[in-house]
Amino acid sequence: MIAALLNQKGGVGKTTLALHLAGEWARGGNSVTLIDADPQGSALDWSERRSHEGLPRRFGVIGLARDTLHHEAPELARAADHVVIDGPPRVAGLMRSALLAADVILIPVQPSPFDGWASAEILRLIEEARIFRPQFAVRFVLNRCPARTIIARETGDALADQDPPALRATIGQRVIFASAAQSGRLVCECDADSIAAREVAALAAEIGRLAP
Repeated sequence: MIAALLNQKGGVGKTTLALHLAGEWARGGNSVTLIDADPQGSALDWSERRSHEGLPRRFGVIGLARDTLHHEAPELARAADHVVIDGPPRVAGLMRSALLAADVILIPVQPSPFDGWASAEILRLIEEARIFRPQFAVRFVLNRCPARTIIARETGDALADQDPPALRATIGQRVIFASAAQSGRLVCECDADSIAAREVAALAAEIGRLAP
C-alpha cells in the first residue's frame, strides 16, 4: 500500500504523522519505505539525527521531491509492504504526482476552521486525480488535538459528515512528539505505554484497513 500525507497548508504535522505511521507499520513486522517528497527534507533530517544517535534503522527514508513520483513510488512499493509519502506543503506538480502514486490519501488537519477552509484546494486536486485513480481512498486525519476541547470535538463531528470523512482515530497535542523528534526517535521508543503511542497504533491500524 502507498499512503500519502498531503495538505498544501504547512504546519499541520504531515512529517510527524508520516514518520510515526511508517514506524508503527515497521514495528508490526512490515517492510516500509518512507519517501520524503517535501523539499524541506524534514524526514531526511530526522533519519540523519537517528543515525547520529546510533539508533537502529526501522524503515528506509529516501528523498524524492520531484514530479516523477507517480512513476517511482510504485517501483519502490514492489519491494516493500508499505510506502509512506510525506508530501510537499504547497500545490504543485509534485503534489499532483503524489496523488497519482497513492492508494490512500490522508489529509492532516488541526481542530480549527481555518484548516478546513485551507483543505479546499487539495480536495479539488483529489477530484482531478480521481479521473485517473478512481479507486484510491481519501480520509481527513485530525492531528494535534487539544484534550477535551469543544473546538476539537466540533471539528471532529463536522469532518465525520464530510466527503471524504475523517478517520475515527485522532492524534493529540502532546509534548512527547517534539521531544522524541529531537533525538530521531518515535514516541513508542520513548514510552511504549504512553497515550501518544496508543493513538499512533490505533491510527496505523485504521489506515491499514483502508488498503485496496
